[in-house]
Amino acid sequence: MRVFELAKELQRPTKDLLEKIQALNAGEVRNHMSVLTPEQVTVLRVAFAPAQQAPAAEPAPATAAPATAAPVTASADTKVVTVKPGAPIIVRELAEHMGLKPNLLIAELMKMNIFASINQKIELKVAQQIAQKWGWTVELEKKVEVKPPPPPPKPKVKPVEEKVDAPENVVTRPPVVVFMGHVDHGKTSLLDKIRNSRVAAGEDGGITQHIGAYTVTLDDKKKHRITFLDTPGHEAFTAMRARGANLTDIAVIVIDGVDGVMPQTREAIQHAQAAKVAIMVALNKKDLRAFNADRVKQQLQGLGLTPEDWGGDVICCPVSALTGDGIPDFLDNIIALAEILELKANPRLPARGFIVEARMETGMGPTATLLIREGTLKVGDTILCGMHWGRVKALINDRGERVKQAGPSEAVKCLGLSGVPDAGAEFVKMADEKTARAEAEARQFAKREEALAGMAPKRMTLDDLLQGGAGTGKKTLSIVLKVDTQGSLEALQYAIGNIKSEKVDHQIILAGIGNINVNDVLLASASKAIILGFHVSKESDVSAAAKREGVEIRLYSIIYELLDDLKDLMQGLLEPIVRETVLGHAQVKQLFDLGKKGKVAGCIVTDGRVTARGRARVKRRGDVLYEGAVSTLRRFQNEAAEVREGQECGMRLDHFGDFEPGDIIEIYEVEKIAQQL
Repeated sequence: MRVFELAKELQRPTKDLLEKIQALNAGEVRNHMSVLTPEQVTVLRVAFAPAQQAPAAEPAPATAAPATAAPVTASADTKVVTVKPGAPIIVRELAEHMGLKPNLLIAELMKMNIFASINQKIELKVAQQIAQKWGWTVELEKKVEVKPPPPPPKPKVKPVEEKVDAPENVVTRPPVVVFMGHVDHGKTSLLDKIRNSRVAAGEDGGITQHIGAYTVTLDDKKKHRITFLDTPGHEAFTAMRARGANLTDIAVIVIDGVDGVMPQTREAIQHAQAAKVAIMVALNKKDLRAFNADRVKQQLQGLGLTPEDWGGDVICCPVSALTGDGIPDFLDNIIALAEILELKANPRLPARGFIVEARMETGMGPTATLLIREGTLKVGDTILCGMHWGRVKALINDRGERVKQAGPSEAVKCLGLSGVPDAGAEFVKMADEKTARAEAEARQFAKREEALAGMAPKRMTLDDLLQGGAGTGKKTLSIVLKVDTQGSLEALQYAIGNIKSEKVDHQIILAGIGNINVNDVLLASASKAIILGFHVSKESDVSAAAKREGVEIRLYSIIYELLDDLKDLMQGLLEPIVRETVLGHAQVKQLFDLGKKGKVAGCIVTDGRVTARGRARVKRRGDVLYEGAVSTLRRFQNEAAEVREGQECGMRLDHFGDFEPGDIIEIYEVEKIAQQL
């Protein structure tokens, strides 16, 4: 049996068991995953027997006489334990009168090969032998009648004002766990199995586009709760994934047990290590025959993460998001690791925490998913979120239910903000609305000043105007970008910034959150830009305005489709490469005048071939007289599509008939090839 399994059975924190084993010198135990010997299991079960939960009795005063009902009493000044004749000596009572913990007596009894429980009787000689080690004497009671002393008067206690930040207000908070890993390795599906929901089925393209925050209760008494953050695995969401690691206590790296470690897996591990959070590994898809846990563990060891069963400290749990196999053990390991981390918070302090995600929602206005790290947030509180503020109108949990308050490690959606704050920014409860508004306006002013300082317009000179466009010759694609959330905006800006080309530039002239409106269309028209929308829609009159202004609007719900189209748009700005291929040459031998139809050149093909669809170039003594299309190509009296080397033909060209014998007609093809970025 492992330590965390026995801790679950005894309903005690894992840390208590580890400390107890060390105090009893019952062998070496490294951590919560260590396997206990049968003797160690027996010692811990005895030490944490249910009777241990009873409050310890106060030692009797030095002058107090033994009570008639108590079989065992003690005198503190002479360190004498008095036992009634024939009365049983119970381990717990003997320990209480000696002022010791029962587990110390149990340990000594074990050294004497006496395995007694906390409520078991022991003989007088054994009790005397044990008591002697702590300087106590066990004697039989002499029959003396002594009246019990009168009860002491109750002291008058003055009411004391409770301090909010008092140490006794600090409680254990649920762990905040982030799921990280490569795209399509089963992060959201694993979380779905835990939540018994269907979030993954609702994501466009089967990949997670936003950070989701969910609180899971593992038992009916809400004793064990875990808050999960689900981050996207697509490479464009690097900033979101990094922020997810920095907001959490435990990072679970989800790895496909068939595919193994992938590029985004390594990146996720680096983010978790940089954030200095505890790391666990979930080896998913154990239900597949190709599942190979040892191969993945070997890859992890190469990245500096040694699995626990290989002598390291990284817990690796094989699970199946499809069948649910291994998930109970996986959750037990999270709870055990959280106990070791000793996560604490004070729910009575003013609420503060971080913004997980923010967006503009129809019918709700600006909303933000808040992760509370300290204190309790209530409906009606005034909060400051980055450069915005608001009075909390409503709090909605991950199941869509409205709640009145949220405590430490809980994630809720907040309504009532003045604007869409930046994801990852800190929020804090303010004393009043006036103070919150003033601080928000001061932050907005500071940011505008900073932006203006870095964007001071440069005065145009005559040289600038004359040299405009004479530099690198690069073309630029202007973009108006509208998205639904702050996290998506960061991810898209990061991904678009990674599209590099020496031939075409791109610039985002506007990046905002919310649906596409008429002002966006007018800006795009003035800037000759294209509008790209991600998870947003068009407001009324936008389509008519776009048609009137000649602005193209493209909407997307999957990020990689937007990026692929953006590359195609940039590539479309490049002029195609014109490639000319010479097919053959023909020499003019004789001229035939057809009157109004012009002149026909009687030729012989000297090399290659001539075609009716090719273009012609007439050369005379090295000079080019004409370039144009072939109007007619005949072989004898019949039209021909192609005439090969050594054959005779008649050829008539568009708008040219000034042939002379000896002229060379060069036939070639022109091919346009699209340039690559």
